[in-house]
Amino acid sequence: MSRFDPLLFAVLATSIAVLVIENVTVVDATGAREGPLTIENGRIERIGKAPDDPDDVIDGGGGVVAPGLIDSHVHVSMDGRADTASLTAQSPSMLAYRAAANLERTVRAGVTTVRDLGSPGTLGPDTRDAIAEGIIQGPRVVPCGSPVVITGGHGHWFGREADGPAEVRKAVREQLKNGAEVIKTMASGGVLTEGADIGGHEMSPDELETLVATANAKDRPTAAHCHSTESIANATTAGIDSVEHGTFMDDATAAAMADAGTYWVPTASALHGIVEHGTDAGIPDWAVAKAREATDAFEDAWTHALDHDVPIAMGTDAGTPFNDHADAAHELELMVEYGLSAERAFAAATVNAADLLGLDDVGTLDPGSRADCVVLDSDPREDESAYHDPQAVVADGTVVR
Repeated sequence: MSRFDPLLFAVLATSIAVLVIENVTVVDATGAREGPLTIENGRIERIGKAPDDPDDVIDGGGGVVAPGLIDSHVHVSMDGRADTASLTAQSPSMLAYRAAANLERTVRAGVTTVRDLGSPGTLGPDTRDAIAEGIIQGPRVVPCGSPVVITGGHGHWFGREADGPAEVRKAVREQLKNGAEVIKTMASGGVLTEGADIGGHEMSPDELETLVATANAKDRPTAAHCHSTESIANATTAGIDSVEHGTFMDDATAAAMADAGTYWVPTASALHGIVEHGTDAGIPDWAVAKAREATDAFEDAWTHALDHDVPIAMGTDAGTPFNDHADAAHELELMVEYGLSAERAFAAATVNAADLLGLDDVGTLDPGSRADCVVLDSDPREDESAYHDPQAVVADGTVVR
């Protein structure tokens, strides 16, 4: 139990100069240490003996305090509706309101950092800045701006269309100018765009190489939506930092990703949300057909990835049909169903995701790290369900739950 007024938690995020989380074991990917955990001015100050007169205390009730989750793949303005494309009728201001609501639910669920991999216009960078300035409540946001897509390709309704190396170069530079911290592209068709083929490729090899080179010239990483084997191979060869979905990954592409150190962000929640609910829930029949086609291949992809020890970072694709921003904890359970241990799933959602996002002060609870932490009833290294319904959430030193 916390000594904070729980009604205050529900209404107002509280930033505290010195906060102690007591009666807990401190757990991260490096191991376990005896608490308490002391937070000072938004940073982990120490583990062990607490100061004599902290500003406030959270009692962990004999549970654990662990790092906040890092979701490497979300869409901040998408809200889990059955027909995602219907969001095209929404005004920019309405999408911003939806993003604010989504991100408040996200952080209260224990996700303290997200990578937004596609929102219209400057919504992603603007949302990042609004959270950083305290205008709205939410996790830290690492935005891509608008994804760079071929004309009429997957996600064209919220992407920046570009064809050929020259247009791709300009499109990437536009996203960088608008504040993108990562550049996203669609290397294959996608499930949620009508007429987009998930079995082929969209961005050509030379377009992908130009995209990577232009982003890297400004020291920005890249991510590629890939379903088909061909698109995974093209993206890996071009030097993409992370393959999103990777549905039809085979043995050869898994080996190539492992050799290159290319991260895989599987987003199992996205596929499951579509297949489990289907057309009866209002998802377009063409989207359900593509998702069902991908199901068996996705199971094989896990086999190949685990055989070759492909680096994995957790991402949910939150906002896709029946894939709510508050349900990131379910992704860890799905990763374990596909063959990861609970401990490896925990690492994928903390230290691995931090490494992918280029953040060296999140994902662990070492002194000096940002104070992103969640009080849980059980140890997430042993229990993949531990992040469901956290007792308390601290994001960047602010108590949000």
